[in-house]
Amino acid sequence: MTEPVIKVDALVKKYGNFMAVDGISFTVDQGEVFAFLGPNGAGKTTTVEILETLRTPTSGSVSVLGMDIRRQEQKIKQKVGVMPQSFNAFDWLTVRENIEYFGSMYSKTVDIDHLIETFGLKDKRRELFKNLSGGLKQRVGIALALVNDPDIVFLDEPTTGLDPRARRDVWEAVRELKNRGKTVFLTTHYMDEAYYLADRIDVIFKGKIVAEGTPEDLINKYGGGNTLIIRDCCEKAREQLVRAIPGSRISGSDILTKLPPEDGMASIAKAVSILNNGDLSCKEIYVKKSTLEDVFLNLTGEKLTEEAS
Repeated sequence: MTEPVIKVDALVKKYGNFMAVDGISFTVDQGEVFAFLGPNGAGKTTTVEILETLRTPTSGSVSVLGMDIRRQEQKIKQKVGVMPQSFNAFDWLTVRENIEYFGSMYSKTVDIDHLIETFGLKDKRRELFKNLSGGLKQRVGIALALVNDPDIVFLDEPTTGLDPRARRDVWEAVRELKNRGKTVFLTTHYMDEAYYLADRIDVIFKGKIVAEGTPEDLINKYGGGNTLIIRDCCEKAREQLVRAIPGSRISGSDILTKLPPEDGMASIAKAVSILNNGDLSCKEIYVKKSTLEDVFLNLTGEKLTEEAS
């Protein structure tokens, strides 16, 4: 096994009496998309800025690509790419001019035309940055983060404020990074983004990591299980279903049943059998799968929403 490209042990960052990061430890493996999922103020950006050598930790040890962030800051900066939260470039430079300018800061750069083509910017290469849509601006930001051919790319809330189509464009750009073998460290407060992009997620809340795993592992462990929903049932159907299916409850005209992970199919089969064999009326039957939102709610007692963030 190869060594992790990021190793964090007992990291603490204080601002006066405020504990922004509270003794967290984690690793990131080469070539994976690793996500910090949590609300604004949870410590995501502070942690990322420490990894990028922009902030000094209060205590703890941090290494990036085998290098200590306190002693090898300049070497690390040459090996990582960064797209900060609320990224912006030079409005009155074209897409290509912006990428050329940022590339001039590094001793090594990639082929700029290839980079432009990779992220679907060829038709916009002569367009002023200020005239681009939000999604295209974020694509430029990801291209800028790759101009020095980094080993690790840090993307801090890359889709905040974008419309759904623009967010999908950015997601595809992130998938392209993974296809190219890059390690991606993503911070986000969007559940669907973490689920779609991340190989592994750390859920961070009030400066602490409260859970870690693949999206499916987190859902299976903390999501609370799947729910069988039988909608808009007549009174006779509700009575029979509640009697026959363990753990069922009536909610209005619906029947809700938490499915046991070891034998959920038995409850589904029993419900279907009852509905097929009796003079009963229900509108539909389906299974609602637990989500990362359920995970966060079960772990923290709070919902992770745009408003809460």
